[in-house]
Amino acid sequence: MTDGEGAFEEEYADLGATTRDAMEIAETSMDIVRQFVPDETLADRIRQKSVHSMGDIEFQHLLEFTGGDGIGDDEDAPVRAGARAVLEEATIVTDITMAKAGITSRGHDCETRKAIGNGAELAKETGMTRTAASVLELDKRGVYDGAIAVVGNAPTAAFALADCVDNGTRPAAIVATPVGFVKAEESRQRVREVSEAHDVPAITNVGRRGGSGLAAALTNELIHVATDVRTGELELDLDAETRAGNQNR
Repeated sequence: MTDGEGAFEEEYADLGATTRDAMEIAETSMDIVRQFVPDETLADRIRQKSVHSMGDIEFQHLLEFTGGDGIGDDEDAPVRAGARAVLEEATIVTDITMAKAGITSRGHDCETRKAIGNGAELAKETGMTRTAASVLELDKRGVYDGAIAVVGNAPTAAFALADCVDNGTRPAAIVATPVGFVKAEESRQRVREVSEAHDVPAITNVGRRGGSGLAAALTNELIHVATDVRTGELELDLDAETRAGNQNR
């Protein structure tokens, strides 16, 4: 048993709490969220986490689920693909340090790394942003193939990642929620376009909001889904319609 596998046995709440009082607060918080957000599909779990992360009940309506996996192209596909990648110990690659810092170290044996800090020479030569250059540099090394690609801050990183997918790179799943008033919406739309064109599962949002905290929270939910699969609490290989039907019986 590896050190990571040993961590699977530790009890912790979905929001990262480990003490009994903190776990009760976390669980109560999510119970409140579930009063306002459906709890039928895997995509609903992502919606719930987005509402909690953003402190906004309406944010559930701003999420988009695109691409497909071996089961289908329903809204659960990106969640299934992401959870499956966690179970297969895929690398989780974030755009910047803040998103990486927010991803839990519990419940998985995935390497978590950041793109920023790579590609300095490319950025200097071309004038592109450091985050875009970092994504391109890691892609050149094959890091994004089969990985969970997370973009929480930089629209230019999302654009670069989308270009990589257009050129043949195939992440296992993408979580892209870059925030801001300059090209953020457009970058997420670009991710959705390549997701649908190349059947790469992706979770994005519409509007100007987003950020590293949201990206980390959604990635953590992929890890928590994988944990539930590992412990036998959840069957992964169901489409959203079947899962919702089972919940309503």
